[in-house]
Amino acid sequence: MSTAITFSEYGAPEVLQLTEVAPPEPGPGQVRIRVKAASVNPLDLKIRSGLMAKVAPAQFPVIPGLDAAGVIDAIGEGAGAAVGDEVLGATVGGSYGEYALLERPVAKPEALPWEVAASLVTVSQTAHRVLGQLGVQPGQTLLVHGAAGSVGVIAAQLAAARGITVIGTAAERDLERVTALGATAVRYGDGWVERVEATAPDGVDVVFDASGAGVLADSVTLTGDPAKVITIADMSAQQHGVRFSAGTADQGEGALPELVQLAAAGKITLPIWRTYPLAEAAQAHADLEAHRNQGKAVLLP
Repeated sequence: MSTAITFSEYGAPEVLQLTEVAPPEPGPGQVRIRVKAASVNPLDLKIRSGLMAKVAPAQFPVIPGLDAAGVIDAIGEGAGAAVGDEVLGATVGGSYGEYALLERPVAKPEALPWEVAASLVTVSQTAHRVLGQLGVQPGQTLLVHGAAGSVGVIAAQLAAARGITVIGTAAERDLERVTALGATAVRYGDGWVERVEATAPDGVDVVFDASGAGVLADSVTLTGDPAKVITIADMSAQQHGVRFSAGTADQGEGALPELVQLAAAGKITLPIWRTYPLAEAAQAHADLEAHRNQGKAVLLP
């Protein structure tokens, strides 16, 4: 037997419990890893609380978690990896445990810390995907809402490296961090539209909303076209004619090896705020819900 975090009903972080479970067995094309680090993502909180129940009803008990990094200890038929390989990737059946399954493992460079390796998977692919969907080009101006969040951080760095002018909205406490990414930081809150307009007198070409902070209507006004605005966090997107980008077949798995190499080389950075023992998953969820974090939260089984 092994241990994992599970929940058997929707609710507050306290529904997360450390449980004994049988280690998962890898199927064809899958590998099993001994988890070294598991990322905590905002979607984990939405699934646990029941906010996603209408879209994807849970099959209880649930092991939460999307992403992990670890060492392969078992392989399924046709898996393109070997026992002992250090890898990272999106998990099948949850990541909050001592063991997890991966279908498309990506090699972890030695220079990449475990907690960063686990944290890159969803956020880097999401940032890469949305920039592609926006079609933003060098010389254009991109506004990123939530530029201090994990997806926004990656999006700002990728865009700036491509010669795109990046404006990032963030809380007062995060403005210096956003500036360090190569973006022009603008404070959230009342008057943000005027502050962005003053920063970009020639206008904003496209908007990436990673915040879900009720900014879509004004963002459409700024660009003059709802097709130039994409959100990953605001469920009212359809009301504004804005695209809601979710992780589907266009998630961009093919980009992950390249993104991992960029991170290993220090060309993109992803701040890790805090690590927690696996048994403290409920505290990690509570901290994220209270917006205490300034960077990624990571579980260490």
